[in-house]
Parts: sequence; structure tokens; C-alpha cells
Amino acid sequence: MTNTTGTTVEFDELLASARELSLAGRWDRALRLLDATICDTAGDRSRLALAAAEVALQSDWFGGTDLTAGRTEQAEKMSSGADWDLAFVRVRHDYFRLLRSEGTFRPGPEGKDPEALAGLRRDAHDLREGAPDEVRRGWASMYLGLIADNLFAERTAAPAHYEAALSAGESGGDDLLVREALRHLGDHDHDAGDHEGALERWRRATALGARAGMVPGVLTQQMLLAVLARGMGDEAGATALAREIARWAGAIGADHVHAQAAGFLAGADPTAPPQESGA
Repeated sequence: MTNTTGTTVEFDELLASARELSLAGRWDRALRLLDATICDTAGDRSRLALAAAEVALQSDWFGGTDLTAGRTEQAEKMSSGADWDLAFVRVRHDYFRLLRSEGTFRPGPEGKDPEALAGLRRDAHDLREGAPDEVRRGWASMYLGLIADNLFAERTAAPAHYEAALSAGESGGDDLLVREALRHLGDHDHDAGDHEGALERWRRATALGARAGMVPGVLTQQMLLAVLARGMGDEAGATALAREIARWAGAIGADHVHAQAAGFLAGADPTAPPQESGA
């Protein structure tokens, strides 16, 4: 593979570098790197477009951009057929769009299209059943849990999916999947009043995110630790941590994280569960 300067780079290393830049919150740089790459084969061009769609999704989630739809459409044009990873990008993007309303994250089913919710759940289920390996199956399980938790407000149904994701991540060596599962299992511990359990899971999730170089993700984990500190009566510690999170998030352009920290400082609880279905 070459970029526009004519420098030769091993393709898998280039994709890995772009993904690591994305994890670090350098979404523009990651996309510029991918866009500057010249591929020799249709297969490599398809992989390049998929990587760009994945970076765009991270940018939209943490940075408040609106890039995924266009990048996913481009990846679909480049794809030679059924592609599990591209279908997973679509599921994650649909989840994100349904969770966000008018620029604000709004969990729960209220005000959402029931057919869209049901279709998203079906798509995630199909991904789980058709996953080519255990780690991907774990990621699909993770999103089945998130969909149940945050879109259907089925709080009792979600943890089993998270546990399946955790098992798959640990057996497959995927730190980011383990982090994600621990993050949400800890949320359920917190809601059940098990602060020690939540602290253990959230501390481990924070360390795993740091080891993966996931800068915005570490800030979101620190936000959860601030929530826990407030819940345990340490308001001064919670406030100091949230102020630093807001400062860091603003510096790297992680607008969603910055807004979450600002809301916390104003008294909001970013972990408040959606209203239960039928309540």
C-alpha cells in the first residue's frame, strides 16, 4: 500500500494505526490517513472504506460529528457482498441514531418508532447468530444488551447479554469488549446499590480502556467513577474529577463527554436508567 507521498506501508499496520488514532480521539487524522492511501485491489479498497466508516462512527459518538452515514454508504459500494463487520457498523449507527434525539441522548422507547426499534433488535440478533467467531458474537450480544437496556428500557433483560459479551471478550482477548461489558454490568451494580461491585468493575474497565489507548473512553469511565464518588458521599472528589473530565474532553473535542461532565456538575446523573417499559 502507498499513500499520496509514495511511501510504502504494510496495509494491516496502516489500518491498525488508523484505528488506534481513532481510539485516541484523533478522528480527523485517522480519516486523512485512510483517505490518502492508494489500494491495489478491490478487497483492500473495501477494507479501507470499512475502517473509515468505523472511525466515522467513533467521531460521531464522542465528537458530535455526522459522518457515519456517508462513510457507510461508501463502504457498501466498495463491498463485494455480505460483510458482517459492515453490518455491525450499521447496527451501531442505527442504535446511536435512535438513542440520540435532536442532538441529545434520550434513552427509553418513548417517542421512538416501534418498527425501527424492533428492526434494530432483529438485526442485532441476526448478527449474533451469524457471527464468524466468538468475539464478534460477543459484540453482537453486547449490542443486544444495549438495545434492551437503553432503547427498550428492559433493565432485567440486559445483564445476561453483557455477561455473554464479557465471557467472549475474556476468552477471545478483546480488551475493548471486556471494557464495554464491565462498564454496563457495573451500571447495574450501581443501580442495585452494590457500590463495591460497581467500583471493582468500573476501575477494571478504566484500566482496560487506558491500555487500549482509548482516550475519550477513559474519560467516560472516569465520569462513572465521579458518579460513584457522589453516590458514596464524596461530593468534593466527584466535583474535582468531573471538572478535569470536562477540561480534557473540551481539549480533545469530545463534545458528548464534555456535555455529560457539565450536566453532572449541574446535578444530573448520567447513569440514570430510562423509564421501564410500560411504566
